[in-house]
Amino acid sequence: MPPSPVPTVALTHGARMPRLGLGTWPLDDQAVAPVVERAIGLGYRLIDTAHNYGNERGVGAGLRASGVPREELFVTTKFNRRSHSVRGVRQAARDSVRRMGIDYVDLLLIHWPNPWRDRYVAAWRGLIELLTDGQVRAIGVSNFKTTHLDRLLAETGVAPDVNQIQLDPRVGRAEIRAYHARHGIVTEAWSPLGAGTGLLTEPVITRIAAEHDRTPAQIVLRWHLDLGLVVVPKSSSPARLAENIDVFDFALTPAQIADICALDRGPAGEAAALDSDSFGH
Repeated sequence: MPPSPVPTVALTHGARMPRLGLGTWPLDDQAVAPVVERAIGLGYRLIDTAHNYGNERGVGAGLRASGVPREELFVTTKFNRRSHSVRGVRQAARDSVRRMGIDYVDLLLIHWPNPWRDRYVAAWRGLIELLTDGQVRAIGVSNFKTTHLDRLLAETGVAPDVNQIQLDPRVGRAEIRAYHARHGIVTEAWSPLGAGTGLLTEPVITRIAAEHDRTPAQIVLRWHLDLGLVVVPKSSSPARLAENIDVFDFALTPAQIADICALDRGPAGEAAALDSDSFGH
């Protein structure tokens, strides 16, 4: 039986993006290719990579080995601060396409704003040009704060399709999620399972997992989905790959969602996340 399709969300500029995908950091070219191939065989259609991951060639090899037509896949990559100019973005897109051996990228993101360099608006203008030219299907940002997004909107009038941010139940990012909702920006969560912080052993998570006869990871991923987020968990384990995508045949109750939301550490959680005003590449 073929895998069940992953639901999609409509993006502002017309593309449809799968709600769950595969994160590929920190796998290298050799390790990532069979993981991508296996994931696509399990039903994943969104594959997330970046120039700075150093694995775009391997991702491309996995895409080809999967045998799935390119138009059925949604490939995201990101460029780093060295490409923060209109010309630099155009070159970054060409380089990523060449490394992956594909004809186009579905979603291209600014990886970090690096505000101290004061170049992210120029990078955004470059992305707008690529979108207008039809060279990418969607454009977005990663790790942008509301202040950074305000500036993009004020200076260009164009909102990102997506902002990919660090987000999990203890780092709930309620303020920026509300901002995204007001501006039609899809929130995409990286490190959705807490990155080894012990989130999956929280009593409320394990209790709800027992109530649904699911794993704690599946409960957390379902929480993201029930909040309307896109999520890109990473794993190279065949069992975990299968587990992570097996989350579309149940839903959490409103009370369970509220119990998980109560794990949010508020300002302490925000402080635990990487600060894009001081970190970036």
